[in-house]
Amino acid sequence: MTYARFTAAYWCVLIAALLPILCAGIAKYGLMRVPPQNGGYDNHNPRAWLARQTDWRARANAAQANTFEALPFFFMAVLVAHVLQANQTYLDLLALLFVVLRISYIMMYVADLAKARSAIWLAALLANIAILFVGYR
Repeated sequence: MTYARFTAAYWCVLIAALLPILCAGIAKYGLMRVPPQNGGYDNHNPRAWLARQTDWRARANAAQANTFEALPFFFMAVLVAHVLQANQTYLDLLALLFVVLRISYIMMYVADLAKARSAIWLAALLANIAILFVGYR
């Protein structure tokens, strides 16, 4: 019987899938136990509550949306690279680079470092494109 190996790139897919949840947690940080009538998190209407946030909380919510938007391309790029039997070391390193860049992107977004955020966004996109083509022969 052969067993499928869960590669580092697949672990990166899992980590990337959890990043939007991290962003949501950042946006809600410190307000989960504060009553909604006092400005705390409103679990009965979470999207409207997030839409009313400003400053770093609003940026964390925007980072959440952008992180969700980046996931389909990353997921498919990793799958395509595996199907094409890409060099596993290169694939794993590129997937790890993508995740590190996306974490950095979130940090820059929340910190309101717009130019750095945009540069990191572009670097992550290029890493994702590299993942897609790493198995190309």
